Amino acid sequence: MASPGPVRERPKPFLLDEFCKGCGRCIEACAKNCIEVGHEINPLTGLVPVVLNLDHCNACGLCMDACPEPYGLRPEAKPKASEDFELQDPAKLFGERASQRPKPVAIPPEIVPLPKTEPLVLKGNYAAAVGALLAGCRHVYGYPITPSTEGAELMAKLLPRLDGVFLQAVSEVATVNMMYGCGGAGLPCMTFTSSPGFSLMLEGISYMIGSEVPGVFVDVMRGGPGLGNIAPEQSDVKLACRGLGHGNTHAIVLAASTPQEMLDLSRLAFTLTFKYRNPVILLADGYLGQMTGKVVLPETMVKPGLPEWAVWGDAAHRGNLMSSIYLDEKDLETFNVRLNEKYARMRAAEQRADLFLCDDAEVLVVSIGTPARMAKGAVEALRRQGVKAGLFRPVSVWPFPIDALKPLLPKARRVVVVEASAGQLEDELRLALSHAGLATPPIESVRHMGGVLPQTGEVVKAVLSRQEVTA
Repeated sequence: MASPGPVRERPKPFLLDEFCKGCGRCIEACAKNCIEVGHEINPLTGLVPVVLNLDHCNACGLCMDACPEPYGLRPEAKPKASEDFELQDPAKLFGERASQRPKPVAIPPEIVPLPKTEPLVLKGNYAAAVGALLAGCRHVYGYPITPSTEGAELMAKLLPRLDGVFLQAVSEVATVNMMYGCGGAGLPCMTFTSSPGFSLMLEGISYMIGSEVPGVFVDVMRGGPGLGNIAPEQSDVKLACRGLGHGNTHAIVLAASTPQEMLDLSRLAFTLTFKYRNPVILLADGYLGQMTGKVVLPETMVKPGLPEWAVWGDAAHRGNLMSSIYLDEKDLETFNVRLNEKYARMRAAEQRADLFLCDDAEVLVVSIGTPARMAKGAVEALRRQGVKAGLFRPVSVWPFPIDALKPLLPKARRVVVVEASAGQLEDELRLALSHAGLATPPIESVRHMGGVLPQTGEVVKAVLSRQEVTA
C-alpha cells in the first residue's frame, strides 16, 4: 500500500504594513480574534495598519480573502530581519490583476455643417465663448473676474439650452479642479479668467499637465502685479509661457488680436488640447475682451466624441487612471522625458505667426494682442514715409514662431518690440533667438504698463528717432 504524501501546511497570513489601509475587514473575518485595530501610523503611507497576533491562528485564510488590497495580507513568510523591505509598485511586484472588462474604444468627434449666416458683431469675450460652443464645449466652470466675466455670463445663458453645464465655482482654485475632473472624463471644458484668478489656477494647471488632462483657459489679462486694476495689460505672458506651476510644465499659448481671432483661436484651442492631452491658454487683454468687431462664423461645428483614455465611469473605461504622482524617481524622470518629447512635437508643429509687409522689412516690429493693432498702423505710417517696416505678430507665444522669424533677420537692421508689459514678450523673443543660435540686430522697445497701451504715434516716433542714426 502506497504511503500518503507529505501533508502540506497551510500558510498563515503575513501583513505588508505599507499596503494596509486599516479598513478592518480582516478583523471581522477572523474567527480566532487574531487581528486587532492598530494604533501606530506607518511613516511611509500615513495610514494606521492593523496588528496581527497569530498565536491562535489556524491558517483558515478568511482574512486574506476579506482583504480588499491583494497585496496587504499575503500567504507568505515574513522576510528575515536582516533583509531590507523597499516599497514597490504592486503592479510591478505581482503583475496586473486579471480582468474581463472590454477595452475602451475611442469615439471620434463628428464635423457637423452649419447653415450660412450673416456676420455678427461681437465683443471679444463673446466671440471666444461662441468659438468654444462651435468646438463642442458644453462644460464651463468659472469665477467672475473683470474684464473676462462676459464670456462666462454668455455661457451661463446658453449652455442650459444646449444640454450643457455652467457652474460658478466658489473660487478659481475650485474652478481648475472641476476642469481637472471634467477633462479627465474626456469632455471639452473651459474657463474664463483674468490675471489674479489665473495665478490661483496654476497648481491645478500643473496637475492637469502632469496627468495629461485637456482644458482651455481664456485669460483676459489686466494690470498687475497683485490685484492691480481692471485695465488692459499684457501682464501674464511670462506666467503663461514659463510659470504654469512647478516642475516641467508647458502649454501652447495663443494670442488673439481681434474678436474674429478670439473665435477662431478658441476653436483651435480645443483641437490642440485634445491632440496633445495638455491644457491650452488663450491670451487676450482687457480691451480685446470688451472690444466689438465683425465676426464671421465657420461653415462647420464639432460634435465631440469620447477618447479611449477617458475616466468615463463605465466598464470599458474602468481601468483608466488620471494621476500626476510617480513615487519612484526613475518613473518620474521617464515621464518627464516623455513630456519633453511631447513639447518638442508642439514646438515643431504648432508655431504660428502673422506677417505684415515683412518680406523686405529693414525694421521689424514685434507685437501681440491689442498693441499689435497699433503697431500695424505704425508700420503703415512708416511705409508712407519711406521706411521699410514690417509687423511680425506671434500668434503662438509658446512655442514662439522662431521658424517664421529666422528668414526675416538677414534683411532686418532693427527689431522693435511693442508691448503692454515690462519686457515679457521681449524675453520670449530673446530666449527663442538664443535657443536657435541666431545672431540678431539691435532690439529696441516701446512699452507701457498698468493699463496704458502703446499708441501708433509713439511707435512711429520711436522708429524715426533712431532711423537716421542707423541709416
